[in-house]
Amino acid sequence: MAKIRNFFNMRYIALVNHLFGMKKSIIILSLSSLCMASCVSMKEYEALQSQYNQASKSSALAKQELQELREENAELVRQNQAMTMSLSDLTTARQECEATVTSLNRSYAALQLKYDTTVENYMQQITGKNRDLTKVSKALEQRNREINEKEQQMKAHQRELEERQQLMEQNEKAISDALLAKQQELENLRSSVSKALVGFSDKGLNVETKDGKVYVSMEDKLLFASGSWVVSSQGIEAIKQLAKILETNTELSIMVEGHTDNDAYRGSTAVKDNWDLSVMRATAIVKLLLSEGPKIDPSRVMAAGHAEFSPKVKNISAANKAKNRRTEIILVPRLKDIYKMVKE
Repeated sequence: MAKIRNFFNMRYIALVNHLFGMKKSIIILSLSSLCMASCVSMKEYEALQSQYNQASKSSALAKQELQELREENAELVRQNQAMTMSLSDLTTARQECEATVTSLNRSYAALQLKYDTTVENYMQQITGKNRDLTKVSKALEQRNREINEKEQQMKAHQRELEERQQLMEQNEKAISDALLAKQQELENLRSSVSKALVGFSDKGLNVETKDGKVYVSMEDKLLFASGSWVVSSQGIEAIKQLAKILETNTELSIMVEGHTDNDAYRGSTAVKDNWDLSVMRATAIVKLLLSEGPKIDPSRVMAAGHAEFSPKVKNISAANKAKNRRTEIILVPRLKDIYKMVKE
């Protein structure tokens, strides 16, 4: 910008000097002409006049050119001022840009540091996660192996359960068949006892199957006199018939239970109450069975007394009390084979 301004200043100065030089020449020529007017010819005068005119034209042109140069110089000055202002603005903008760049560089450096720190932390986390993942993978592999082993064990256990289920089903069928056979034996036994004691059915004797047992119930009027534990002749006959059947059924357990009504027993002997009376009557029947059935194993027989505490019906009438005064011979099949199958 300064070079352009210097160039136009130098040109302007040169032009001014040229114009002043031309005016000086014209003045000198004019003076010379005046001085020599009397000495020169017309032809020389005309030549001088022509030179003067030419110089005047050149001077006018120079003035015009000077004016144009002045205007051009003024325009250039204005442009120079405008460019100077633009340069100032640009300088200010440049300074602002440099400040912005400096700030951006600081921000970039801070961001770069933050980025580097974040990346480092992330890589550390990744490394830790990879270690954790490796541990988890190993644990998962171990767990899978354990699961596979458990599955194999479960399959083996399942096969074992299926085999046991089959054995249980077979055992249940065998037990069911055995129970049915025992049930049939009980029914046959009940039928045999009923037939053998059919003559006593109207004398207070009853034979029934209940809970897998055969109950032979005899009221006191068939076996004993009131308050006595001595078996009557009719009772002896009934027990003889029963003893014959029990001798042939060696797999039966025999339980004899004595029962009374709730009337208080008042005796003058060693028997003092209904407990004693019920036990004495049960014992008398046991002894009679073993006497009339010598083949009956005594280990199969048991005697018990319940006194009035296990009545068949409520003791609210004479008829009910007669039913409660009874001796029950309970025939229980031995279920050792069935128990063995159940345990297996």
